[in-house]
Amino acid sequence: MLGSFLAKYIPSAPHGADFPLALYDLPEIDICNPPSVEDVFRRERPGLVINCAAYTNVDGAETDSQSAFRVNAKGPEIIAQAAKASGALLVHISTDFIFDGRHPGPYREDDEPNPLSVYAASKLAGERAIIAVAPKHLIVRTAWLYGPNGKNFVDTILNLARDKGALKVVDDQAGSPTFTAVLAEYLWKLILRDATGVYHVAGSGSCTWFDLAVEAVRLAGIKASVTPCTTADFPRPATRPRNCALDVGKAERLLGEDIPNWRRGLRRYLSGDY
Repeated sequence: MLGSFLAKYIPSAPHGADFPLALYDLPEIDICNPPSVEDVFRRERPGLVINCAAYTNVDGAETDSQSAFRVNAKGPEIIAQAAKASGALLVHISTDFIFDGRHPGPYREDDEPNPLSVYAASKLAGERAIIAVAPKHLIVRTAWLYGPNGKNFVDTILNLARDKGALKVVDDQAGSPTFTAVLAEYLWKLILRDATGVYHVAGSGSCTWFDLAVEAVRLAGIKASVTPCTTADFPRPATRPRNCALDVGKAERLLGEDIPNWRRGLRRYLSGDY
């Protein structure tokens, strides 16, 4: 979802890229294979690398930890080694799930991580590998991502609402829903401002999955009933944090502007304003 949007957004963005944009995906590059990564770096000689690759099957990672750590930890380490050798800035996308959800408010960048799942642990390991290896890095944590070109919660809920007319949605997990267009725009703004280190970029504010579902159904004009339920009503293999809302104040202060509220991002997505 994010990679495809960045590929579309960066060339046309205000103050867009004044350099060629090279796009790589499987099978052209395998981030877990050092020779494959090194070959691309030799060919492109990049000054900037944005890694959008990830193993994102949160529940699947519980029984396939080897794949999760290979893609989410070893892969970023291999890219970091190549970025260090070439002097490139490595931009890496991470997740709110590295936190345990016990914090009373939104998480700041310097709050202590405590992953509850294999997926979350693998993403945190990727962050730490990059920090240890690549002197020039920008790690952007985001949350509850949705947008075109990928399976996501918003589309799933709207399809279920149309097909079934009634659904139950978890109301005891809170987070910061993020439209890929918003993430792409503010990620690029951070790059233009020469940001390095760790930043949170997500739809500002927070809500539960139930709140997000209700708002999506309402904005889409679908006549369906949405009923709240608990996490215990829908047990999953991987433990989810109860509150993983992200504090985006650090990015807002650097950029001198507010990141749009999650409701505004949702309206943009459903209206096709991107």
